[in-house]
Amino acid sequence: MSILITGCAGFIGFHLAKKILESDSCVIGLDSLNDYYDIDLKKARLEILKQYPNFTFHKIDISNKEDVQALSSERFSIIINLAAQAGVQYSSVNPHAYIDSNLQGFLNILELSKACQIKHLIYASSSSVYGMNKEMPFKECHAVDHPISLYAATKRSNELMAHTYSHLFGIPTTGLRFFTVYGPWGRPDMALFKFTKSMILNEEIQINNHGDHFRDFTYIDDIVNGIVALLGAELPQVNDQHDLATDVSTAPWRILNIGRGQKVHLLDFIECIENYFSKEFKKEFRPLQPGDVPTTFSDTSALYNLTSYEPSISVAEGVRNFLDWYVSYYKIKLPL
Repeated sequence: MSILITGCAGFIGFHLAKKILESDSCVIGLDSLNDYYDIDLKKARLEILKQYPNFTFHKIDISNKEDVQALSSERFSIIINLAAQAGVQYSSVNPHAYIDSNLQGFLNILELSKACQIKHLIYASSSSVYGMNKEMPFKECHAVDHPISLYAATKRSNELMAHTYSHLFGIPTTGLRFFTVYGPWGRPDMALFKFTKSMILNEEIQINNHGDHFRDFTYIDDIVNGIVALLGAELPQVNDQHDLATDVSTAPWRILNIGRGQKVHLLDFIECIENYFSKEFKKEFRPLQPGDVPTTFSDTSALYNLTSYEPSISVAEGVRNFLDWYVSYYKIKLPL
């Protein structure tokens, strides 16, 4: 099996590509290696992937239509699209980056899927699409028509664009709504990475919503295992029934939550870092930031019914694994 993975030098893309390569499947990896965060971290991930003989890399920005179209000469049966401009707050600062990558780029991937008549397109959506939904846990059938950040709006747009291509061209598509993924080799713009850096530098950390945040923190290995299991699961099917519920499509299209299925208080998450270093943070408590949501909490029963998906890594273990990696990668001397 040959799989095209976009964003292969990114956090999730790297871990997923590595897992698939270890099974002796072939991976064609794409990444633009942009400078949204530390390029050296992306290059370090990529160097690990390049050690596998069944890995091929193309430095491509998916927003470039011609470069993506040129990939139609490659041989692959599945596309996993993880390339995107990430970050809720940054979407208020640089909105055009989200249109270029998350909309134009995703359109190019859909067109490539059509041209290559692929077996399955799997793509990254986000828990952000649930917006200020207060019904917990979040289920795929919940209304998602009121995004509160441009990032969330682009991810919901991806789901709708995929539905159109599934309906018109019969492309089986699966959108995965990720819930706060963390772990070794994570993104420097995410909370765990930033908090850890502040701890090492003895800097004060800013805690939004006065600390009253809850997140469905999901360890990277659980995410990857869920995606790999999905590769062997039943594909989305055409449903020709006419008396369908409004949350069911007649097209070979589906949306799935992928998270741990537990909500964790942010201060408990922070305490895991403090326990590791035997040291407390200096804290500044701030109001809820524009575009941010106070709580995320996933219902993953649909994914479980398809794949028997059951996350196994606790937050305490996952944070410890990340910190072990961080200390090793950045050569931090302990104790601080």
